[in-house]
Amino acid sequence: MVQKPEEHAADMVSREEYEQLKSRNAELEQQVNALTEALRLAQHKRFGASSEKTVDDGSQQLSFLFNEAEVIADHEAAQDKQETLVAAHKRHKKHEYTLDNLPEGVATEVVEHYVPQEELECPICGETMQEIGKEVVRKLKIIPAQVIVVEHRYYAYACRNCDQNGIETPVTTAEREKSVIRGSFATAEAIAHIMVQKFVMGSPLYRQEQELKRQGIPLSRQTMSNWILRAAADYLTPVYNALHRELLRREVLHADETTLQVLHEPGKKPQSESYMWLYRTGGLSCDGNVERPIVLYEYQPGRGAKHPAAFLEGFRGYLHTDGYAGYHKLPEEITVVGCWAHARRKFDEALKSIAKGHASAKNIRKGLDFCNRLFAIEQKLTNLPAEERYTQRLEQAKPVLDELFRWVESVHYSSKSPWGSAMEYLKNQKAYLLNYLLDGRLEISNNRAERSIKPFVIDRKNFLFANTPAGAQSSAVIFSLIQTAIENGLDPWRYLTWLIDMATKGGVDAVGLLPWVAPDSCRVSA
Repeated sequence: MVQKPEEHAADMVSREEYEQLKSRNAELEQQVNALTEALRLAQHKRFGASSEKTVDDGSQQLSFLFNEAEVIADHEAAQDKQETLVAAHKRHKKHEYTLDNLPEGVATEVVEHYVPQEELECPICGETMQEIGKEVVRKLKIIPAQVIVVEHRYYAYACRNCDQNGIETPVTTAEREKSVIRGSFATAEAIAHIMVQKFVMGSPLYRQEQELKRQGIPLSRQTMSNWILRAAADYLTPVYNALHRELLRREVLHADETTLQVLHEPGKKPQSESYMWLYRTGGLSCDGNVERPIVLYEYQPGRGAKHPAAFLEGFRGYLHTDGYAGYHKLPEEITVVGCWAHARRKFDEALKSIAKGHASAKNIRKGLDFCNRLFAIEQKLTNLPAEERYTQRLEQAKPVLDELFRWVESVHYSSKSPWGSAMEYLKNQKAYLLNYLLDGRLEISNNRAERSIKPFVIDRKNFLFANTPAGAQSSAVIFSLIQTAIENGLDPWRYLTWLIDMATKGGVDAVGLLPWVAPDSCRVSA
């Protein structure tokens, strides 16, 4: 009689020891599988394409670190080769970028090219040739930012007659303009430029200092820092507060948060993490846009639920968020709407973490397919009025959602695997994920907030950290005004220049300086 392996093992060790070893082996095998999946996902995040598209278009991943110019040039060349067949001949596709539609106000420098007089003699009859036409070739010249010293001359006047007759002479002087910063040579234009370079273009103050130094301008980063902090406190913060009050009156908002390192945070180590919170308006219209959008950032030392609760005090409506549990502790007047982009991302990451042919691949793709179907429905409803979008979601999306959650309850999985994490996310977030069906103005994802917080994340890579909490909040105020201006179709430099100039002169309250009140001269040229 042939002895079974487990019986042979049982002869060598006790049955109890054998079961313990068997259980331990299964546990280690599960840990190895989990670590392998995590490693595979980490490698994909580091070296793979970041796109979450389900269908790979076959395009090669490109690194823009060193060869951005070459990559873009190759792409443009490929585009230029596109041709359209028209009546037995090929017409080359017209390049999209020309100088034919520049906005008004762009300076034009005219350079005349004449044929020398001695070369105008006709080689046939000897007569002088006459001008019959001209060819205009337009080229683009870019000049670095110009530095201009504005010299204000305030003239004084006195009565000569009184002076000659020994009478006390009255003196009249021209009225002085109020300085943007008392005792400083700063102007609204200079401060706005420094802010835009730092918070839009991602150029830290030390780089701006170096650039100005190359132009012979000795302006230290300490001076620039003082300028923008003072302007933020005196002129931008009242407008920020007015935007905050307006934001709380809206009915649909989005929220997100990201980390920020603050070196001198009281009671915390310099290496510890603080947070920059993002709150912005939502509410889909027929064209998918938001009327008078507001984007506000707020610095806080932590990630607790008390921070959004305090910032949103008085708000009653819908709040789009990710799956962070802190948002679920907000007052009942706030209805939290979950994010299907996060749910879809869980399945996408699970698929990227497993080996080819893995047993769970079929179920992961099925979960991903459910999410794709929901997003496809939303794509078709983009241009509908809110009421019609609400009705169509109940007719088209709700059956898909019902089928999805029945499937979730019927499938067995390990909660420790990426695949199980995706399923657990659906189960735990179900109530919030379904809330986008409540109102046609709501969105299927929180991508609007993620797009708004991305500029801060990109700039954070350049300035790395904030020095003090006050500096971090000043940065939040400046970011808020700039991003709200951009969302409202304004040029941030022109808007900040106008805002600071008007606030310096006085006579206008903060409501009169909101982005949608700004003059047309602040708008981005079409």
